[in-house]
Formats: sequence, C-alpha cells, structure tokens
Amino acid sequence: MTSKSVRLVSRIFPGLLSISISHLPHIVVVRKDSKAGRVPFSLSTPTLGFVACPSPVRENHDGHPERLVRPPRRYSASANPSLNAEEDSAGVVDALKDKLQIDAEKDEVELETLSPIVRKRVEVLREIQSRHDALEAKFFEERTALEDKYQKLYGALYSKRYEIVNGIAEVEGITNESATNSSEEKGVPGFWLNAMNQNELLVDEIQVRDELALKYLKDIKWSRIVKPKGFKLEFFFETNRFFKNTVLTKTYHMVDEVDPILKKAIGTEIEWFPGRCLTQKTYLKKPKKGSKNTKPITITMKCDSFFNFFKPPEVPNDGADLDGDTAEELKDLMEADYEIGSTIKDKLIPRAVRWFTGEAVECELQLQDNKEAFYIIPSP
Repeated sequence: MTSKSVRLVSRIFPGLLSISISHLPHIVVVRKDSKAGRVPFSLSTPTLGFVACPSPVRENHDGHPERLVRPPRRYSASANPSLNAEEDSAGVVDALKDKLQIDAEKDEVELETLSPIVRKRVEVLREIQSRHDALEAKFFEERTALEDKYQKLYGALYSKRYEIVNGIAEVEGITNESATNSSEEKGVPGFWLNAMNQNELLVDEIQVRDELALKYLKDIKWSRIVKPKGFKLEFFFETNRFFKNTVLTKTYHMVDEVDPILKKAIGTEIEWFPGRCLTQKTYLKKPKKGSKNTKPITITMKCDSFFNFFKPPEVPNDGADLDGDTAEELKDLMEADYEIGSTIKDKLIPRAVRWFTGEAVECELQLQDNKEAFYIIPSP
C-alpha cells in the first residue's frame, strides 16, 4: 500500500488548526505499563492547534521501545470574520509560511551549536537538498501533466464501462434479440453497491437502509479541479424514491496537492423526499403521565448513513477555542472523511469491476501482509 500523508488545515479564530496524518508503516509499541497499539504518528498539542508527525523509536531504561514525542510548537494566525474566501485562503497559507519561518529560525539556532567544520558540511548538504527539492518540484509538475493526459484516456474506458453496467450497450456474444427476450435485468444490477460493499472502509459506512438508495447508483467519477486546487467526486443516480438529486458531489479543496494540505471539503445538500431521509431517524415518544399534552412527541435524531459523507465536518470559525478533546475528535472526523474520498478516487473508481468480483479484496490483503512485514514487534 502506498505511503500517503495528508495534512488538514482549517481556519479557526483566533488560531489555526493544523492536522497532519501520516499513513506510514506502523510501529507496534509495547510497554509494560501500557497497551500495545499501532502508532503511525505522534501528536504535539499547542494551544491553538496541533501537528502530527512521524515518531522515531528508541529503547527506554527497561529495554522496551518508546516513542520520542516532539515538544509542542506554539504558533498563531490572526483571523477576521469579514474576510472573503480568497483572503481566508491567503491567511491560511500565510500562517503556514509564518510557522515554517519560525521552524527555520529554530533550525538556524541548532546549527550554531555545531563546530565550524561540521556546520560547513551541513551547509553543503543543504545546498544539495535544495537542488533535490527543485528537481522534485519539476517532477510533480510533469507528473500532474502526465496524470491529466492519462485521465482523459481512462475516460473513454470509463464511458464504455458505464454503458455496459447500465445496459446502454451490449457486449459481444449477446444479441439484441436474446437480451430483449431475457427476463434478467439490463446491464449489471447493483454494480457500484456491490463494489463498495467489498471495500472494508466503505462497507462500514453503508447501512442496510442505504443499500435501498445505492441500488440506484449508476456511476461514480472524479475530476481534478484547478482553482482552488483539489478534486471532485460525482455520484450519478437514477430517478429514485429517496431524493430529487440526480448527481451528488463531494469536493475537496487543497492548499497543496503535493504535501497534500486539505483546506476544506464541500458536499451536495441532499433534497430528501418527505419521510425518506436516510441520515435521520424519527421516533414517537409517549408524553409523561399527567401531562396535559396527550399526543406523542416526534423526536428526530441523526443516524449513521453513507450519505453523511455529503455533509463533511466543519471547523467552527465563530471565535471559540477548541479544547483538546474537541480538536482530537475533529481531527479524527476530518481524517476519516478524507480517507473515504481518496479511497473512492484512488481505489474504487479505477478498479471497480475487481471490487465487484472480490479480486481487489485479495490484493488488499496481500498488500497488508507485505506492509505488516515492516512492523517492529518487541519481545514481551
């Protein structure tokens, strides 16, 4: 499985919330005084935000490995509720630049502790690194152009897949007459629903009630967006009894695609038909004994549903500070939301038929086995 890192950045007044999640080979940490757990990153938690970064591991005094947790770095960013979207985006980027400047100044102080000879060698190494970074920037530029080229070529194949799945075109070996006389449904019924149900991440999001609506899913597409940078997912539905929309979209706006840094996610507002909303459940509660109101009270509560994906988590910008628990919960929600979106984009859409048949599941298990070979499991 490809190592992937996503950095989630959102504006908070009066600070900046920055979350970095690294999907790196996990390290299993076992301590006598703690539970074993896979730790892909460590957390530093400043007052106005927190940054997660890969953790080195060393052995402590009792011979067991422990993570080295970097001390928190405090930073802040001014915010003005009246800023428009472009100014807000610029403010986020400026805040990141300020933080990088602070880190750079800290690094300069650390260099001064080195001997002159070693410092000179390090300076040369930094020059080499700068040349490497310039080449890497060129690589990403050319890679994006290459991806766009092949995305257009993939598009022709996806169109053919769409026609077969939805019974618009017939495959060789099946005549139009035999297809017409057949009692079977056209195309491949439930193609996308079954493909999604084979993925261990997506199947956890799909509830039994959702399947009734996802049977109407005809196609899923993704496209790159330039301004702002990011990508968009589109879910195409047949006319159904649950909602009016024929297309549901989910858009991810990125400050940077290379790192990548996620600014925010936007989903379609679903126009549910009365009594058909799958993201809510309605209960009738009996009034208390002795109450003047004898009619049952209707209570509506939010419930688990795949369609909550189109209402992504929002970062409050009303000036309220987030406490540690709230910030941690928000981080988890944003990480999960991005992971679902990137799974659909990078895994489901390109290999939909392999998920439908279950072949992709076996491939995922093999990749997971290979990944687990890199785990460090200390002796008890």
